[in-house]
Amino acid sequence: MNLTPATTPKLIKNLFPNLVWELPAKEKVIYLTFDDGPTPEITPWTLNILKQYNAKATFFCIGKNVEKHPEIFSKIVSEGHTIGNHTYNHLKGWKTNNKDYIDNVIQTQQVFENHQSAIVNLFRPPYGQIKPKQIKALSLLGYKIIMWSVLSVDWDKAISKEKCLENVINNTSSGSIVVFHDSKKASINMQYALPKVLDYFSKKGYVFKRIPE
Repeated sequence: MNLTPATTPKLIKNLFPNLVWELPAKEKVIYLTFDDGPTPEITPWTLNILKQYNAKATFFCIGKNVEKHPEIFSKIVSEGHTIGNHTYNHLKGWKTNNKDYIDNVIQTQQVFENHQSAIVNLFRPPYGQIKPKQIKALSLLGYKIIMWSVLSVDWDKAISKEKCLENVINNTSSGSIVVFHDSKKASINMQYALPKVLDYFSKKGYVFKRIPE
């Protein structure tokens, strides 16, 4: 049974008001985000689907994956999407020493700069786990910490691909930040849901934009 909520409880948002949970929107705009890439099996497919709908997105990349697949990382940037930092090796903030956590984020930034001269100021904590002192340290380094308002829960093999789609369709509105994953683990659910999400909201007059840096 899936216990992960598709939406972020208001209480959690109120506890961490300095984190970005959604964005103000006067127009019909949705912010799609993709975590854990780049991966050769999934990310190029994702880019092609986004291009079909003239959609832009934000990719929160893992440093070691960028090192393995720099050509895909470059393609994300060249196609007009925004890059975000997702640590070097998907650390759990709650279980990681604060200095080690910050050093891991900085290591990832150095990887980005080595491969694309990309100065990145967006950060998303893996698993949504981050300590107050880690938030403060990253904020002092100039990072905007991006969370979410809608989780597709695409990584969870206990839910059906139809439920993954439903999570997004039923909970997304203007200004929503939606989480998908361009990873092999999430591929069955994500590759089913993403084209349908793009089609459904495009027909309703929404546009898909990247999170501003």
